[in-house]
Amino acid sequence: MKAIMVMFDSLNRHMLPSYGYEDIYAPNFKRLQEKTVTFDQSWVGSMPCMPARRDLHTGRYNFLHRSWGPLEPFDDSMPEILKNSGVYTHLITDHQHYWEDGGYNYHTRYNSFEFSRGQEGDTWKGEVQTPQIPAMIGGHDMESVNKHDWINRKYIIEEEEFPQAVTFKRGLEFIEKNHKDDQWFLQIETFDPHEPFYAPEKYRKLYEHDYDGPHFDWPSYGQVNETQEQVEHGGLEYKALVSMCDAYLGKVLDMMDEFDMWEDTMLIVNTDHGFLLGEHDWWGKCVQPFYNEVARTPLFIWDPRSGRHGERSDRLVQMIDIAPTLLDFFNIEIPKDMQGIALGETIATNKPTRDAVLFGIHGGHVNCTDGHYVYMRGPKTDDNTPLYSYTLLPVRLRAFFTAEELKTLSLESPFSFTKGIQTMKIDTQCYYDVDFNTYRTLLFDIQKDPSQKESINDREIEEKMINHLTRLMNENDAPGEQYERLGLKVSVPTT
Repeated sequence: MKAIMVMFDSLNRHMLPSYGYEDIYAPNFKRLQEKTVTFDQSWVGSMPCMPARRDLHTGRYNFLHRSWGPLEPFDDSMPEILKNSGVYTHLITDHQHYWEDGGYNYHTRYNSFEFSRGQEGDTWKGEVQTPQIPAMIGGHDMESVNKHDWINRKYIIEEEEFPQAVTFKRGLEFIEKNHKDDQWFLQIETFDPHEPFYAPEKYRKLYEHDYDGPHFDWPSYGQVNETQEQVEHGGLEYKALVSMCDAYLGKVLDMMDEFDMWEDTMLIVNTDHGFLLGEHDWWGKCVQPFYNEVARTPLFIWDPRSGRHGERSDRLVQMIDIAPTLLDFFNIEIPKDMQGIALGETIATNKPTRDAVLFGIHGGHVNCTDGHYVYMRGPKTDDNTPLYSYTLLPVRLRAFFTAEELKTLSLESPFSFTKGIQTMKIDTQCYYDVDFNTYRTLLFDIQKDPSQKESINDREIEEKMINHLTRLMNENDAPGEQYERLGLKVSVPTT
């Protein structure tokens, strides 16, 4: 048996034809829908990029205990378990966060890996002089990232030079070389369509339009301050990049057809989260409530054991389910600390999974959905305290924890999943500037109001969602201060 996972970053479910959106050129996503089971209730878990990948490896939530960071010494890593069990694992990616302080040990869990340079502000080519940056709006809030993005673009002109193109080329080479062999897992992972929305002209021409404003293909995370023309332009730049993703997805489907791999090869196509493109008057993710545009994700799985395809599943699933699903596919025992569910039976028969899921970002809202309602629980106080990080590796996105932060550390008793190991307990703050003054606690009926236009006030429904929320936090051994921060009782209500 073999498995391929094609993973995109920031791929919007609500802008794919597989989920009812037709105003985009994406024929291969339609084709994918015909060949797989399409999940209609796939939700994010831990946000954003590397927290989601820790969910992917470990089969349990990251966000209740810490923020962005590497794998911990006590973590169960799905690719490493596969590797140690005789399944060859190979990662091909252009996701530069794997090579920064907060993600440095994920790729080394695989048998082998390849990295395509140049995405976003990847510190790739060395130029001492500051590059000429055109008049532009948006961009990253770190000047160094913007600088390196424009340096990188000088070396990425032709389509075959784009990191996504390089990543898929290497993925196709792996498949062509190894398709006759057995017992391997290939992860093809591209940063696209993550911002900046830099796509070859060929795909941008699919969405030709009149625009004479400043350069804009990189929204800043925050509220929309741009003109309607600029918002529409930014959305079309995103669509161009999605169409590029569609084209390269098609190459994988073509090769699976060519080598008749559908008989013995699982295919998973997924993403870590979506992205707001002006909806709710917001850009991006992380700094606002996790509306459906961010929190509901596309997910497609083909399992050759059942052969079910061209159908849909309404079961609640998340990134934490991918690890146990792959381990089960290769007949490998699932570690007890994994909270995710192996989806083989759900793919085959639409077997129920769970009645609710959690999702969120460390120090932000703790969110819960049962597929009908979405409950976003904010902190009870303006200072969003208490909040601690529990880790043995105190680094974040691009830096160590500060010396001042580390002066607060103490040792915490082991959690249920740390295998008897104590962790550092470090006084910390929410890594992203979440606007709790505007958005404290919200409750949406997403069946009646899928666009989440108006929060409802229904005490009975809220109590039901609080019941789900506290039970799931307890099952994941959430630290006590998370309940205190949110103004919840630590004791778990009966169900």
